[in-house]
Amino acid sequence: MSVHREELHVTGLERLDVDEPVVMLNLMKFREQSLDGDGSGWDAYQRYSREVIGMLKAHGGTILWAGPVESMALGDLSDGDWDYVSMVLYPRPGAFLNMMNSEDYREPNLHRENGTEKHSIIAMSTDYSKFLGVHQRTT
Repeated sequence: MSVHREELHVTGLERLDVDEPVVMLNLMKFREQSLDGDGSGWDAYQRYSREVIGMLKAHGGTILWAGPVESMALGDLSDGDWDYVSMVLYPRPGAFLNMMNSEDYREPNLHRENGTEKHSIIAMSTDYSKFLGVHQRTT
């Protein structure tokens, strides 16, 4: 049985350079009320975050930025609006996959699913980062 409500696109992640860092752009829409009845969707997501932060660090991950969405600045989002965005750096795609597929992730993930109406994660490689420098793309 899958750990996740959403499909984890393993094939796409396995095509990434295994030795390069990857940044995961998280887009979240919260429920008004958590599915478990324990507060709002945001409250449930905060429970998830508290339980997952140690796992994230143990897999070499770090949160680069997180914050609420205030307004659209350009373009249109075809799949609706988002409440919150975060960017998380992992040392390599495998570190992200190992965490997401671990048995330890299963229980905290229930808080995430109870709190979010939808949650999409976009894997991004790096051309330039203040933290990582310039990456020389080969393609």
